[in-house]
Amino acid sequence: MDTSLVTAYVNLSEYLYISNLDTIIPLCKKAVQIGEDALKKNYSLTTKKNLKISIAGALNNLGFINNRKGKVSEALKFYHQSLKIKEEIDDKFGMAATYNNIGVIHNTLDNLDLALKYFSKSVEQLSIIGEKKGIASTYNNMGYIYKVKKKNELSLSYYQKALEIRIEIDDKKGSGYSYNNIGTFYYEQGDIEKAKLNYQKAFKLYQEVDYSKGIVLSLCNLGRINIIDDNILGAKQKGLEALELSNKIGSPELIEKSASILRQVAQKQKDWLNAFEMHMLEIEMRDSLNNLSALKTSANLQAKYEYEKSKEIDDIQYEKNLALEKEKKEKQRIISIAITIVLGLLAIFLIIVLNRLKVTKKQKQVIQQQKEIVEEAHQDIKDSIVYAKRIQSAILPSNKVVKEYLQESFILYKPKDVVAGDFYWMEHKNGKVLFAAADCTGHGVPGAMVSVVCNNGLNRAVREHGLTDPGQILDKAREIVIQEFDKSEEDVKDGMDIALCSLEGKKLQYAGAHNPLWIIRNGELIETKANKQPIGKFEYPEPYITHSFDLEQGDSIYIFSDGYVDQFGGEKGKKFKVKAFRDLLLSIQDKSMEEQKTIINEAFETWRGSLEQIDDVCVIGVKI
Repeated sequence: MDTSLVTAYVNLSEYLYISNLDTIIPLCKKAVQIGEDALKKNYSLTTKKNLKISIAGALNNLGFINNRKGKVSEALKFYHQSLKIKEEIDDKFGMAATYNNIGVIHNTLDNLDLALKYFSKSVEQLSIIGEKKGIASTYNNMGYIYKVKKKNELSLSYYQKALEIRIEIDDKKGSGYSYNNIGTFYYEQGDIEKAKLNYQKAFKLYQEVDYSKGIVLSLCNLGRINIIDDNILGAKQKGLEALELSNKIGSPELIEKSASILRQVAQKQKDWLNAFEMHMLEIEMRDSLNNLSALKTSANLQAKYEYEKSKEIDDIQYEKNLALEKEKKEKQRIISIAITIVLGLLAIFLIIVLNRLKVTKKQKQVIQQQKEIVEEAHQDIKDSIVYAKRIQSAILPSNKVVKEYLQESFILYKPKDVVAGDFYWMEHKNGKVLFAAADCTGHGVPGAMVSVVCNNGLNRAVREHGLTDPGQILDKAREIVIQEFDKSEEDVKDGMDIALCSLEGKKLQYAGAHNPLWIIRNGELIETKANKQPIGKFEYPEPYITHSFDLEQGDSIYIFSDGYVDQFGGEKGKKFKVKAFRDLLLSIQDKSMEEQKTIINEAFETWRGSLEQIDDVCVIGVKI
């Protein structure tokens, strides 16, 4: 229970980090407190290891938040605390991530040698576990630091190492970054032909992955080369394309670069009016960037001052803390031995007393005591379940968020118990609205615990790994869920069924595990079936298939768990079944989505009558 509670606090803090930074700090501190208290209990080594993983995650989140708030010394303190635990349990991926976080802070503070030290440690751990994408990113950071240190050969070497790895793993966007860095290196060295060749390769890769910011950067770099080559028309064409795309992105930095190219072109063509206009646009964007830069520089100087001041105090205090810690441990050892002896004697005494009282104690008193124990335990269980409902409700998207991205929609969500195994999920990324109806193994408290793990798997697939394709999200979520359950000493075969959609304008993509997609168009229902495999362990797993559709105005989309169609009721006490549900949806297509929700709910309750609800219910409807 302690492990699950700590994990729930950490997951909730990660879920809320975008919207409210101040909310995360007490959640993470609560996770650390509960975890450290739980470590003192008589749990198995595996359970204690899982507790330490969650504590380290909470400490890492505290480091991240304090860094975001400009409290660099506090951030470093929490990162080092997290790192100590990760080193203790040999969490190589976690160690690599924290080494990288510490390196980034030292780079910000201009402690370049320390930054290189921690980046090297990160690469060492990533190499052991074969995490090539992370190695390439860290090599790129090291190349930049060597560039600042004027060590050109080392800078180019690390840029090329990063490029080789990115080509090997087919990371086109990352390869584009590397080609641009190498191109700029050669440009600054005066080797224009090599610079041009690398800029062209970057431009081609950015076009393949449709990365707008990279396309603008490449256009500006190539336009700069065209000006040097006296290809003024080519430079003007690239400058105009770059400016148009920069305005769409809304980036002052890219607008300034584009305007600079067009200003130089206008000067070459003696078009002084246009040159003046572009120059004024450059100045406007540069002023905007300078304001941001000044704020950042001020914050960095303050952070560096606080860090160095704190470090002086910490160095003096460190030796004192070592001595105090040693003395404290010795006292704790003596106290523990004394307590063990006293408890042993007390246990023997209690056994003797209880045996003597057993003969004379009245049966009524025994029954009353047992009743009070049961009632207390029952109340504790109820309180825990109510608290679990609060946590589960916090991870569900609010109605405000749902209506913001899916204006004409409804969600019918009816847990069987206080907490549920069913849940609904939503994310917005890269202009796409991702939403899902999920059914985890079981219902009540067990189902709710599984739902927290599965919800976290979906969040990580999108937020950490940047996925938006439904099939790929389900593949990654399955991988994360299996990894989480593999931490248990027992063979956990739980998982979830799910229908997951991605909506961008009238372009719909869908992938499912057991749960289908229904589209109703012009009075006809079009069904797309899911893969017959759960998000969890499966004997012969296959990649989940992504289905794509071009929707029409008036189309209705429905995804749901099996709780609605499996409900017993009616005059003969039979299941509602899929056909009846299909007919119900077809009959209400002239209603608004809110009216449909009311009708569907009333039909369910009328069918159920006085019978018990047998499972959680989740139905999502969206009209185009």
